[in-house]
Amino acid sequence: MKKHILYLGLVALLSCNASAQNKNAIKFSKTITKENAYEHLSVLASDEYEGRETGKKGAWMAADYIRNHFKSFGLKGPVNGNYFQKIDMVNYDLAQILTVDGQAAEAIKDFYIPGQTVAKDGFAFNTNSILFVGYGLNKDGYNDFEGQNVAGKVVMLFKSGQPIGSPATTPATVRADALALNGKLKFLTENKATAVIVVDLTIDNMSSNLKAYLESSPLVMKTQENIDKMKAIQGLVTINIGSVVAEKIFAAASTSIEGIKKKIADSGKPASQEIKISVSASAQKVEQPVRAENVLGFLEGSDPKLKKEVVVVTGHYDHIGLTTSGEDKVNNGADDDGSGTTGVLMLAEAFAKAKKAGYGPKRSILFMTVVGEEKGLLGSEWYSEHPIFPLENTITDLNIDMIGRGDKDHESDNNFVYIIGSDMLSSDLDRIGKKANKDYVNINLDERYNNRTDPNRFYYRSDHYNFAKHGIPVIFYFNGVHPEYHQPGDEIAKIDFPMLAKRAQLVYFTAWELANGLKRPIVDKNDDGTPKK
Repeated sequence: MKKHILYLGLVALLSCNASAQNKNAIKFSKTITKENAYEHLSVLASDEYEGRETGKKGAWMAADYIRNHFKSFGLKGPVNGNYFQKIDMVNYDLAQILTVDGQAAEAIKDFYIPGQTVAKDGFAFNTNSILFVGYGLNKDGYNDFEGQNVAGKVVMLFKSGQPIGSPATTPATVRADALALNGKLKFLTENKATAVIVVDLTIDNMSSNLKAYLESSPLVMKTQENIDKMKAIQGLVTINIGSVVAEKIFAAASTSIEGIKKKIADSGKPASQEIKISVSASAQKVEQPVRAENVLGFLEGSDPKLKKEVVVVTGHYDHIGLTTSGEDKVNNGADDDGSGTTGVLMLAEAFAKAKKAGYGPKRSILFMTVVGEEKGLLGSEWYSEHPIFPLENTITDLNIDMIGRGDKDHESDNNFVYIIGSDMLSSDLDRIGKKANKDYVNINLDERYNNRTDPNRFYYRSDHYNFAKHGIPVIFYFNGVHPEYHQPGDEIAKIDFPMLAKRAQLVYFTAWELANGLKRPIVDKNDDGTPKK
């Protein structure tokens, strides 16, 4: 009888504590509002922030904004007292030179060298003779390479077309030409050509997108793996030239682009030949350091033992920057992922207020907005390889990436959020997240993308994955894609602020339960989702 009374007393005490915990959770959720969301997002998604592209001014402004708010909330800077985790990121400007018959051609206008074909140490060559091999074809009894030895030669060929007639240009023929060119380059590589000059007449009317791409410098995290990859590039040196340079070369053979094409078409035979002309070319990758950082705010737990365990809340603050076409040049990224960054800021403020009032969570929480997501999940990858807190002590990552809109499948009712990864590694986490929703928020949890076979591959496309791949349970909160995804139209005017706040509240209540629970979520599933034995 006495034991029974003690048991009932313990149940009552636990129930009382749970009730108090619920009241406190609700009390401090009040800072997560549509008004607060608008205050943050109207800044982060403004034109002034220029689309927050990694390595550019807008991203630096966003990082400073987030850091200043973390600091104002009273969060700690966990990186040796700082809020920035600097990423060793660089880009490589390509210094490229092409000289024909002693005259320099203009890079990007008259020619370009694909940067992905250039090894880290670059290349240089100088020749007094070019081997022209027509269309570079060998099929149906027609062989541009017949009697020709390409070894050690600088070879020139037309990028596209055929000896007799040319099909209309369609997406299908463009794809076919690209595949055919790959085959030609493979043949020249295997037969030890020194370099290939590709006559590409599309350079004469280069699209703005291609021009912007060629003028950009790809970002690279300076890891040993990436350095080794660049050193290992052994592709054929390739130079694409337009009509200005091509005509200069053909003039040395007393012909022209149209003249040589007509000769081949009229005779039905190759016109392969050595062209005596001096050509020199070189390319060198010039390394430039790039400012890029994850922004971290740390709230230390209140329990002496449990505070070593960390709940991580993430969202990426970068977007895709400026566009080169259209009247609206700014890809504001209000939903992607200004909304998630706003969510992280509101959660950080709510938990910081709880701690100041004496109701801080038992476990620690790391609020982290990462950079470089749009460049390939770079910031979260860097953190997972250089964690500030041991990964074995990281109990969960709650990742918020796009929670301010909706998609066509929920046009009639936007009271939803996609959850992805919730049950991939931990049944506990799945239960905790769904219970938090039922107890506090009551949003429709749509799990249609919550699998590894989803053709959209959403599970692999945001920052939570860099935690999941290390065996850390995750939940990815997401509102789906919409017509303005990665477009200038992803603006603040189209944000559903009440739902942004409601979804952020779901993440908050889930984090509250995780940070105050008796036990961390048990990892009870293998990587393929099957139960652990």
